[in-house]
Amino acid sequence: MGLLVNPLHLHPTLSFYNSPAFSSIVYKCHSVEYPKVNVKYECKAYGGELDALPTVQTLRKFPKEELLEKVVLVRFDSALLLQERVQDQLLECNAVFTIKYLQQFGAKVVLVSDWSAKTNPKVFATQSVADFLSSVLDYRVVAVQCISHNMVSEREGFEKADILLLENLADFRGEVANCSEFAQLLSLGVDIFVNDYFSRSHKILASTCGVSRFCYACLAGFHLEESLYHLRRLAETSTKPYVAIIGGGNLFYKAAALHTLASTCDGLVFVGMMAFQIMHALWLSVPLNLVEHGALKEASDIVHFAHNRNVQIVYPKDFWCKNSRHSKQLEVFPGHAIPDGWVPVDIGPVSLREINSILTKSKKVTWIGPVKFHTNSSAQGASKVAEMLIQLSRGESNITVIGNMACEAIVKESNSLLHFKMIENASVVWEFLKGRKLPGIMALDRAYPFDIDWKAAYSDPAQPLVVDIGSGNGMFLFGMAKTRKDLNFLGLEINKKLVKRCLDSGHQCGIRNGYFIATNATSTFRSIVSSYPGNLVLVSIQCPNPDFNEPEHRWRMLQRSLVEAVTDLLTADGKVFLQSDIEIVSVRMKKQFLRYGKGKLTISHDQSYAINNEGWLKDNPFGVRSDWEQHVLDRGDPMYRLMLCKSASSE
Repeated sequence: MGLLVNPLHLHPTLSFYNSPAFSSIVYKCHSVEYPKVNVKYECKAYGGELDALPTVQTLRKFPKEELLEKVVLVRFDSALLLQERVQDQLLECNAVFTIKYLQQFGAKVVLVSDWSAKTNPKVFATQSVADFLSSVLDYRVVAVQCISHNMVSEREGFEKADILLLENLADFRGEVANCSEFAQLLSLGVDIFVNDYFSRSHKILASTCGVSRFCYACLAGFHLEESLYHLRRLAETSTKPYVAIIGGGNLFYKAAALHTLASTCDGLVFVGMMAFQIMHALWLSVPLNLVEHGALKEASDIVHFAHNRNVQIVYPKDFWCKNSRHSKQLEVFPGHAIPDGWVPVDIGPVSLREINSILTKSKKVTWIGPVKFHTNSSAQGASKVAEMLIQLSRGESNITVIGNMACEAIVKESNSLLHFKMIENASVVWEFLKGRKLPGIMALDRAYPFDIDWKAAYSDPAQPLVVDIGSGNGMFLFGMAKTRKDLNFLGLEINKKLVKRCLDSGHQCGIRNGYFIATNATSTFRSIVSSYPGNLVLVSIQCPNPDFNEPEHRWRMLQRSLVEAVTDLLTADGKVFLQSDIEIVSVRMKKQFLRYGKGKLTISHDQSYAINNEGWLKDNPFGVRSDWEQHVLDRGDPMYRLMLCKSASSE
């Protein structure tokens, strides 16, 4: 299950986008006040720091004009879109808005997901799912068999449908195996991938991870973006007092996550099977059949860690227990004195009063995991905790509810979900709290800083700009920045570690006309450079990594969208410098720019450039070499260089 959409972060009749195509349409859509992207959320985790989630490229920030006529594969969550809910609830779902938004801005949408009879017994066959989605989306959705038939032509059947739906991923082993061949089949003919499947972000799947290799842009949909926002809020530590209500079991496997909570919270309230492991670590009497094998050390470590940080630990002082021989007989016993033959099924009244006392003093509460102690019981304690949180929500408390049972309790007891952030799938959150990377998130494009402070980046942001795409360790850019103080230089590099080194080096050397951004330039070049206050005079692409096995792979860096963006943003007489030590790579780059340059780019015939017999530049026209270029020349191999110029008449 995924995020439960709730009205707290919604603007009920919000028209998101200022465009003629969209201004006349008002959706009841869910939006959040997203945090500034330069805010870093950190907390101490067991053995280190809990890394903030990466800032990823989102559909919300992706240029709308880039969607027109593009084939977009959307991985949706069937647990959200195929639920038997009333129509109005589905229409208000961010997952629905992702699809409608793409459709409205001219994308050719292909949907893909997995489902079972449990999802919705009425819609199991692919065609019945397509019919159901047609009624929800108000677009004609048609089922196709592109996966098993490996037929790109079927993807071109948009003249018969508004949206295409691929086969049920549950029928293919390649999905859970993240099979590269299967992922390539999924992405045949696809330009852009939009992941809106938060509930399995912790899994490595072909439809969330594998396909990202074959699409030039990989984005987070509206539902996934909102879910990531809620995850970031969990790691935020400025709101105090902060209390975590922890249910469920398996303490051994969740120990690292519990350390993370202990490092950020002021109180830990245990209301599930893990409570007995904490009680055992505190040397309290616990029935042996309730002790988790091998968890004593981890529980003891958590207790000591919390004690050293003055974090209050609360465990049930009493339980409602069921007689194992008379299932209808219930009595309350102290937590440390449960008689033989009695089974705890729920927390008792003394425990509930203590929990309520702690919660009323809290400004931030996270409830994760079920309040129950027996698989066949229906715990009333969950309802009581829900009532406490509902009362607390009427103030200014920040409340996040995680897990199916916790969410169900809130929904059942509350008439309004305005003041709750709700995530139904607890597994993703536990993995995040353990400090582990979420593969489904890591596979998305890293986003640029949305609000770039050019005045902070450069001493004079009005100077003409040179952009080096794939700047590597910055040797070329630094060399240019030192010799041309009249220009500003920007390096776009997908390797975050290299960018950090370059930024540190530039700061140490006092370079104020050079800057670096960690990003996938293929999908973010236009948005980044279009906000620059000066003119773009030169773009360089040097020695991009070739794929020798599949030279025409779609996921390679130089795609049509990037060429078009460079062409559009270059000033009149602006230049494009291309070079590689692999001739076929340079030839391909040349063809791409001439083909998609909209007739505005031509090979430069500047007489100062020496040309060899094959039409390549003999020398580097800047006199500044990248590290790889220097390496190639040192070993005596040639470089294949080309300079293109944008016609002044094209402006």
